[in-house]
Amino acid sequence: MPMIRNLSRAVRRAYRRTVDLSHPARSPLGSAVENCLVYREGGRQPGDWAPDEAIRRTRGSGDGFVWIGLHEPTEDEFAGLAKLFGLHPLAVEDAVHAHQRPKVERYDDTLFAVFKTVRYVEHEQLTATSEVVDTGEVMVFVGLDFVITIRHGSHGSLGPLREALEQLPEQLAKGPSAVLHAVADHVVDDYLDVTDAVQNDIEAVESAVFAQHTARGDAGQIYQLKRELLELKRAVVPLHRPLQILAQEPPAAVSAEIQPYFRDVADHLARATEQINAFDGLLDSILQAHLAQVTVAQNEDMRKITAWAAIVAVPTMVCGVYGMNFDHMPELRWTYGYPAALGVIAALCFAIHRGFRRNGWL
Repeated sequence: MPMIRNLSRAVRRAYRRTVDLSHPARSPLGSAVENCLVYREGGRQPGDWAPDEAIRRTRGSGDGFVWIGLHEPTEDEFAGLAKLFGLHPLAVEDAVHAHQRPKVERYDDTLFAVFKTVRYVEHEQLTATSEVVDTGEVMVFVGLDFVITIRHGSHGSLGPLREALEQLPEQLAKGPSAVLHAVADHVVDDYLDVTDAVQNDIEAVESAVFAQHTARGDAGQIYQLKRELLELKRAVVPLHRPLQILAQEPPAAVSAEIQPYFRDVADHLARATEQINAFDGLLDSILQAHLAQVTVAQNEDMRKITAWAAIVAVPTMVCGVYGMNFDHMPELRWTYGYPAALGVIAALCFAIHRGFRRNGWL
């Protein structure tokens, strides 16, 4: 089963488009330079656009929308855009400083959404310090004729998503809310990929704990996996309410044609949430089983120590008695007294050892 999941995950990644850094309207990943594209009737308009010119042309023609992409902008870099599009100061502050919970907020005709992105960190072997899940953030401002995406973190590029959407002009023609849905769907699909990969780690830990002929699992690995799973849970679970709002109580910025698509995303999120909760309970069980095994092993060791101590007590007692310097000791002057005493000691030790072996103590 792990092999099948790894193969399916590799196939999905292979079909996911790579980022084309030569794209004329995209800056290299990791830069804070904004990208600006204009879409009309589902098609990208040619040319390099400045944000003010792009929104002026779009509003002048009365159709289409502007898509601006940013990566970790500073307050100064974002201030001009915030003023141009009339973004609320509280939303602007959240977008610049990041570290927000997944949420959806309405500011007049503008919608502000926050998504937590996740990435599975590949590792050869899970250790007590392994990083399993890396998180980032994507913020989306959606208006009637514009969408602004802001990415925080070293992963979660929206370049492949943009290219995929451009292959679906009928979807892009539905407006900025189509981009919002695509971002949400992309983020939740990554959740499912990460949960599949984390399941492999959990199965490896479980196999190590219950292996019969290998060293028992390390509690540090289990605790580390629980910490990483908690980080994943913090990214996934709070997104339930925002998607519920988009699917059932969408604001004006969300097209009625897009609303049913959010229900599908919510279903995928529910699946990811159920998996994470199941993993959390399974890790608790694995940890309890590991601690029980440690306790059993300690009891077995104590029984062995006690058994050997009882065996050693026999020669200790006999030798202690004959070590007392009295003149009248039994068989003290007998020629065969010494070997007879050793024989008695050996016989008693053998009898006690056999009794402990029969009772499973040795």
